[in-house]
Amino acid sequence: MKQILSSLCVFIWAITLVQAQDSKEFDAGVAQFRNKEYQEVIDKFSALLAKPSHDKRFDEDLYFYRGQSYFHVNKYSESLSDLDHCLTLNPYNKGVIYWYKARCSDKLGKTTEATSLYKEALDAAQNNKKTTARILADRAQFLARNGDKAGADHDLAQAKQLDPSNPEVAGTTLASASASTPATNRAAGEERKTQVIMKSNPQNKKTETPAVKDQQQTTQPVSQPASQPAANAEVVSAIAATYRDEKRYALVIGNSNYNKDIGILKNPVNDATDVATELRRSNFEVQLLTNATYVQLREAMRKFHEKLTNGPRDQTVGLFYYAGHGVQYQDENYLVPIDADVKFEDDIARMCFPVQRMVLANMERSNSRMNIVILDACRNNPFPATSRSIGSGLGEMKRARGSFIAYATAPGSVASDGNGRNGLYTQELLKALKKPSLTIEQVFKDVRMNVLRLSGDKQYTWDSSNIIGEFYFKLQ
Repeated sequence: MKQILSSLCVFIWAITLVQAQDSKEFDAGVAQFRNKEYQEVIDKFSALLAKPSHDKRFDEDLYFYRGQSYFHVNKYSESLSDLDHCLTLNPYNKGVIYWYKARCSDKLGKTTEATSLYKEALDAAQNNKKTTARILADRAQFLARNGDKAGADHDLAQAKQLDPSNPEVAGTTLASASASTPATNRAAGEERKTQVIMKSNPQNKKTETPAVKDQQQTTQPVSQPASQPAANAEVVSAIAATYRDEKRYALVIGNSNYNKDIGILKNPVNDATDVATELRRSNFEVQLLTNATYVQLREAMRKFHEKLTNGPRDQTVGLFYYAGHGVQYQDENYLVPIDADVKFEDDIARMCFPVQRMVLANMERSNSRMNIVILDACRNNPFPATSRSIGSGLGEMKRARGSFIAYATAPGSVASDGNGRNGLYTQELLKALKKPSLTIEQVFKDVRMNVLRLSGDKQYTWDSSNIIGEFYFKLQ
């Protein structure tokens, strides 16, 4: 037995040593990338990728940075190969990747392909004004070189309007379009930057974040209680008949026991446990996970996605609930596992769990007719020593098909952990879930009204929806 334990300890030590060495090599490569030492980045990251035992969690970033580096040393085919590989890993900064693919295609003389890729880049980067501005400024010169003066003027004007403080954008002129190397092409490669989210005004104003034009906010602060019309008997009977065979699956997670650097949270495990109990009363098959590590989160998400995928099409509902620490980094919201050891900003993408590209994306790629995501994770930045640039709270996410996303507070704001058994938001959510004959919209309006009242008008909940059809947690 002692020999087995000894061998196990040696094995764990070896893995830890490999991960530490890979992290050191990666950080050194990123520093060289920032210094525009692109060939050195290629050499370093190629060696790291060639190691069979390297930490696979770095792969997305390794291909991301090496792909850009290949572009800057004029190896466009190699750049495209890396960027395509990065896309297979479902990265969160697809806008930058499609942009570099467009630039490579332009250099290779593939004008039609480049035109399409520029559009994909802008579609993917639409919630990031700075990246969108750089892509537009670059595309303006691409269009000018290809005879579309009107389109080029429009792109350049829009770029300067989006990010007037960026000299790389503001200093771009179409007169330089005939030059062999456009101004934006001379810029250093795109890095992973943290977005700063401004706190919302606490005096009855909601914070707005950049969003797609056709998105409409469903949240309005409510200062006085309003009556909630219940569904009539005929409606209840019709809905009950329509969704008699509906399958409901929920993944509920609560993380409390973080290390001393992050700090223990009092309520999330209680919140998740109580929400799981209430959802079971509403006919959900619930997978409950408390104090989850990164690996446990991934495995739970895999099982959840499998349930939704195997459920009957248009007769399946998925619900994801999370209470614990969360952080916004580079246009993505991350859930913080209890084993997260974040020393540098880049660690967030490797050690924390992305909501948009892992939770929402997997729910969308399933048979569910409706995807409900509830995030009670709008607490203070858990990594204050890492960077001052990480904003408070979570950012608003791009909605997936048929999704209803609920936040404990408005984007960029924070909520307290709570003094009782549950946090304030989940406390009121549990009460609302017990009420029969309320639509999902009415449930969360009820939560919003009571949270606002009990917080003294300081905490505004936030909902975002593009669902079609009705949904009731409890019909009767």
